[in-house]
Amino acid sequence: MATELRRLREAADLNARQAAALLGVSPSQITHIESGLAGVSETRLRRLASHYSCTDDAFIDALVAMATERTHGWWEEYRGLLPTPFLDLSELDHHASFRREAAILFVPGLLQTENYARAVFSSRVPELTSDELELRVRHRLNRQRMTIPYEVVIHEAALRIRVSDRAASQAQLLRLVELSEADHITLRVIPFDLDGFSRAGSSMTYIGGAVPKLDTVVRDAPHGTVFIDFESQLSAFRALFHTVETASLEPDRSRDFIHRLAKEL
Repeated sequence: MATELRRLREAADLNARQAAALLGVSPSQITHIESGLAGVSETRLRRLASHYSCTDDAFIDALVAMATERTHGWWEEYRGLLPTPFLDLSELDHHASFRREAAILFVPGLLQTENYARAVFSSRVPELTSDELELRVRHRLNRQRMTIPYEVVIHEAALRIRVSDRAASQAQLLRLVELSEADHITLRVIPFDLDGFSRAGSSMTYIGGAVPKLDTVVRDAPHGTVFIDFESQLSAFRALFHTVETASLEPDRSRDFIHRLAKEL
């Protein structure tokens, strides 16, 4: 919500001081609102949207719902303990209407066992302290409570790479078999022997918002997590996921494929 308000202000070619004058508040208050450090009332939000010439009622209503929600997000307990992108991702999860993910080298975080997640975070450079490691593992496991529709495509490489030992890898594969039976999860696999699939190197997470304007793509980059929400880029990622999904095995065959890998270990 905060980011969207900033984007609307910038699209209207107004600075924080001008926006503050419209509400009769200080520029620092606008900065705090746009950085998520301060809330905003429905009346003020709608007034800002009007001044910003935003006429998309469904979009404004969605922002109002996010701004006026009284629930204290579970992720707030990690504020000041984990980097901000961890909290931003949790908030995106909370407001999401669906989730689509393509994973190439690692099992997606929402499907990881505790041992798998700990092994992934243990490989970070620079090395995490034990407290930092446990905070990240606990946060990841808390995110797994999400029950929105979740479509995920996993490349065989991610299933075969052992981030830990044989026992942990087998436990992770069996966990995937179990999760693939969940009503809200559709899991597919891209096998190595698929011919001519050159897009298998692109991992991404597409999170659907309450309205399409609030959709976001999340990607991991060398310098940190990247959040993408411009429509031209979102359109490209929707097409990418469709290509990946079309090339993958059907859910039943994918489940059998994973179960067979687990038995081979």
